[in-house]
Amino acid sequence: MAEQLEFFPVPSPCRGICQVDARGYCIGCLRSRDERFYWMKFSDAQKREVLRLCHQRRLRMLRTQKQDDDQEPQQPSLF
Repeated sequence: MAEQLEFFPVPSPCRGICQVDARGYCIGCLRSRDERFYWMKFSDAQKREVLRLCHQRRLRMLRTQKQDDDQEPQQPSLF
């Protein structure tokens, strides 16, 4: 498959939160320390790969949160 030419630079996923969770991922953009540190040195292909990984991490996080929400007992209505 031929690689598509990019006319625009790949934007940084940074959201300006810049806090790290227990696994070492930024809670704003879900990039690892190395992914944040080397972002400006990465090629566009590497940046797209990081964005793909961040998307997977976000989906995994949302699935985990949904499972946790489903397991919480709901308070029965009093009426």
